[in-house]
Amino acid sequence: MTFSLILRDPETGEFGSAISSSSPAVAARCVNLADGVGGAHSQNVTDPRLGHQLIERLSAGDSAEQALANVVATADPATIDYRQLLVLDAEGRAAVFSGGRALGNFGSASRENAVAGGNMLASLDVLDALVDTALSASGRIEERLYAALQAAIAAGGEEGPVHSVGLSVVGNAGWRITDLRVDWHEDPIAELGRVLEEWLPQRDDYVSRGLDPSAAPSYGVPGDE
Repeated sequence: MTFSLILRDPETGEFGSAISSSSPAVAARCVNLADGVGGAHSQNVTDPRLGHQLIERLSAGDSAEQALANVVATADPATIDYRQLLVLDAEGRAAVFSGGRALGNFGSASRENAVAGGNMLASLDVLDALVDTALSASGRIEERLYAALQAAIAAGGEEGPVHSVGLSVVGNAGWRITDLRVDWHEDPIAELGRVLEEWLPQRDDYVSRGLDPSAAPSYGVPGDE
């Protein structure tokens, strides 16, 4: 019911996530990112705790492969076979676990600085479309993530329609500098594109607002002068 991508930009140090599903509010449950550390997704009959644990292991110095092995080994043996886990570390190394009870047509694809995974897919071509498009597209990391989502849909997407999508990015601000979600929509990826177009020109200024309010521009929100 989900396809997703974690991407590292080696030039900026930013990490980003793009995820879509037929289920509502997928990004709220599945996505974990940490400045300078990496990213992790816990999906397919999601246990959000596993994503948090993967980030904790990366923060402690584990590689993606080490973090994944540790979390899988200590997970509940009665449930881990239902899970799908994706990890990308600070060096751009990827690791994936897909339990034997993952749903439908499932799999993963990884390259340096990118990893994708999915289940209930129309075909595994969707995963290569995610990774290859993200790595070859131009623009900011958000634009590359969005292009990857569009390519995934063009490659067939899920077996059925998707209804929710999320796109998140961390840099070095201490919070998600982009965190956009469409939690239920007939065409969530198109709707996300509309929101992203509005957001991107303002992204860096909202970082400035948080770090130095006196130097930040106003966007006319209540309380601004």
